[in-house]
Amino acid sequence: MSRFTQSGPHTASAGNRPGAIPHALDGWTLAALALAATAAVPIVTILVMAPSGGFEAIAHLAQTVLARYVMNTLAFLLIAGGIATLLGAGCAWLVSAARFPGRSVLAWALVLPLAVPAYIAAYVYADLLDFTGPVQSGLRGLTGWSFGDYWFPQIRSLAGGGFVLGIVLYPYVYLLARGAFATQSQSQFRAARSLGARPSKAFWHVALPAARPAIFGGLVLVLMEVLADFGVAQYFAIPTFSTGIFRSWLAMGDKQAALKLAAMMLVFVVGLIIWEARTRAGRTDSKDGLDRGDREPLIELSATGQMLAMLACLVPVLLGFLVPAMHLASLAVGDRAIAAIGDLWTYASGSLWLGLATATVCLITALVLAFAKARSNSRVASAAIRVSTLGYALPGALLAVGLLAPLGALDISITGFARDKLGYSGGLLLTGTSAILIYALSVRFLTVAFNAVDGGLSKIPPSLDAAARSLGAKPTRVLTRIYAPLLSPSLATAAALVLIDTLRELPATLILRPFNLETLATRTYRLASDERLVEASIPALILLAVGLLPVLLLTRTGKR
Repeated sequence: MSRFTQSGPHTASAGNRPGAIPHALDGWTLAALALAATAAVPIVTILVMAPSGGFEAIAHLAQTVLARYVMNTLAFLLIAGGIATLLGAGCAWLVSAARFPGRSVLAWALVLPLAVPAYIAAYVYADLLDFTGPVQSGLRGLTGWSFGDYWFPQIRSLAGGGFVLGIVLYPYVYLLARGAFATQSQSQFRAARSLGARPSKAFWHVALPAARPAIFGGLVLVLMEVLADFGVAQYFAIPTFSTGIFRSWLAMGDKQAALKLAAMMLVFVVGLIIWEARTRAGRTDSKDGLDRGDREPLIELSATGQMLAMLACLVPVLLGFLVPAMHLASLAVGDRAIAAIGDLWTYASGSLWLGLATATVCLITALVLAFAKARSNSRVASAAIRVSTLGYALPGALLAVGLLAPLGALDISITGFARDKLGYSGGLLLTGTSAILIYALSVRFLTVAFNAVDGGLSKIPPSLDAAARSLGAKPTRVLTRIYAPLLSPSLATAAALVLIDTLRELPATLILRPFNLETLATRTYRLASDERLVEASIPALILLAVGLLPVLLLTRTGKR
């Protein structure tokens, strides 16, 4: 389930044919290199431009905001990662090893919080748990307390932000851990039990060590999402690297500070990518425990234990999905929310146009990379594909800053040339247009499209291509009559996933969007920032609803 897992096709490659040069720079390899260079622009920009300004700029950051950004980011990672690991691994073990009422429903319902964007969950919980919210108001009504008579945890805090991120991101850990618990060797667990080990001891010494690589893999994905978060930190006024980059670039106009913060953030990203690769290498594909649903459970629970297990698996679903969805639905039926629906189509059409454009670019690029992987046996092509698909690990704020710096300078040069030589009298040609935003979103979500397309291409037997070519079919005919029909399900899946991710993307869209483009995500953010959650409830519900599609796909994949 990793975002960076790339299953290679079993089609014959050029490098495997007799007489082929394994590492020749053929057309596919050159195309992959060109795409890798395009996708690497943000990273190269940050690495090249961040050192400018010398140690004085770094010393200034260290004396003012750097320590706070580092500590808050690390605390965010620790709190959200701890909650996600506890909920994800614990529920995965209960669902895989025990039997209790509602287990079959909860097994897939535990994935539903992934459909809720973290920033929308933050808006909901702030509205519910603030001093004027229904929870504290009801508490004061029941007890007669007034301000200062009681203590209530602050949701708009570092701990509150970590809680919100943890309850919506734990399914990353849950999915990988459940797969590990379901496929690991149950004979080892039963052998430990037969030797007199208690269930708890067998879990800690047998089941958990076997699933640890998968749990760590899910945790890395959670930490990547936490590191990239902007909406929760911004709404709760928590200074992190993402909010610091946003503030430095847009609010203060300090390009150098933003680039330096992006470079420091990149260090975290690289560390997480390396950790993810190592945990993926340590996972096992043992199938001894598959289809255990019809067998005896590994642990027997008493009636009380079954009820506790059901509650333990129900609470994350309630907190991560049902509470946000039900609260937004209750707000959306009010007169204020319905009155604000007039301009909804404007934002929805902007989101849809942006999503379709990004999906188109990602599909074309993913097809080129997938065929380059299938046709070329070059290590250069493999390296280029890996660089091209690193975008999903890059936070939106980092991508935006890494693109604006070089493209802004290029835009000034192009506009100056057009003004001097061609008599052009308008403004900048690239900066502030949708083209840069589509570029950034395509870099970020190319991984999603590539994994879907590459998985579909790997299932097409190479004999079909060879047979068609032997009968005289031209490459265009082979593409339209063989590959297009067989790849259509994978292409549709890739397009849908990229479209949904684009609809929900916030920081890159906020920084790079043109002034005349408003999306559902940015509209929801602006309304919620103005404490107008009622008016934001319908667009937020739409974003939540479209997020259900990838969740359903994940659930279907998990069952298969």
